[in-house]
Amino acid sequence: MMRAIEITQYGKPEVLQICERLVPQTGAGEVLIRVHAAGINRPDVLQRMGHYSVPAGASDLPGLEVAGEIVGGDLLGSDFKIGDMVCALVQGGGYAEYCVAPIQQCLPVPLGLSPIEAASLPETCFTVWSNVFDRAKLSQGETLLVQGGTSGIGVVAIQIAAALGHRVFATAGSDEKCRATELLGAERGINYRTEDFVEIVKSRTGDKGVDVILDMVAGDYLPRELNCLADDGRLAIIALLGGVRADLDLSQVLRRRLTITGATLRPRSIAFKAAVAKQLQARVWPLFESKQIKPVIYRVFPLEQAAQAHALMESSQHVGKIMLQV
Repeated sequence: MMRAIEITQYGKPEVLQICERLVPQTGAGEVLIRVHAAGINRPDVLQRMGHYSVPAGASDLPGLEVAGEIVGGDLLGSDFKIGDMVCALVQGGGYAEYCVAPIQQCLPVPLGLSPIEAASLPETCFTVWSNVFDRAKLSQGETLLVQGGTSGIGVVAIQIAAALGHRVFATAGSDEKCRATELLGAERGINYRTEDFVEIVKSRTGDKGVDVILDMVAGDYLPRELNCLADDGRLAIIALLGGVRADLDLSQVLRRRLTITGATLRPRSIAFKAAVAKQLQARVWPLFESKQIKPVIYRVFPLEQAAQAHALMESSQHVGKIMLQV
């Protein structure tokens, strides 16, 4: 048996309760991880509220990223062995003492990082790389705008893009948070409560606009984001915090050859995630190991305080990641 956090019913953070479950069994191509730490992510909150369906065959326990020790499973064809410390992207089940992960979605803990720091990486790094660099194809010499720059996704997107030589702009909800984005590598943090991000981006880019926008808001942000894009610009939507509908001037899309795309990571195939994992290990893990970029941990809670961790995430006070120590 193991301790875990389960969603007892859909609702507020208090529905997250400690429980005992059977240690999960591994299948072909899967390993069992003794979890040291797990990350809190927005999809976990949506799942708790009943707004994010669990994929068929996935654990009903929340948690999409973990770090810990491989203690069993199918290691054939991999470079891992029993006892190795890894971090992993999982379909669910991360809020627990043990978790099953596809071996192809495991990555070694970057040298010099703690398990808590390593557990903060998979969901955010996979999301940023697959959307900003694969789908939106941010290329050499291009500029990026990150909406929600102090979120877990935001702090990673800013750092990776800046480390790879791109100009980065970011929005945040206070002047203090804007300064935090600039310390992470953003050229300009923009307070979306008091400033117009379109006006500031245009003024900073000679009226050109940015080449790529990473957007987790959508809703009524979309018309302004089209105005903020350069010709041939790409808008990558990864969440819908501002709503699912927008009134767009599609003539801009035609005249200026704009691309609007979007993706969610959880339903994608193991093969897709395995390809992203290889790119991360080759391109991004060296940036962590050389200290060019760093995990940003806001607060760590013990496993049994998952409800408090969710309440903090919903308050949006944090800069970076909220973590569970198992």
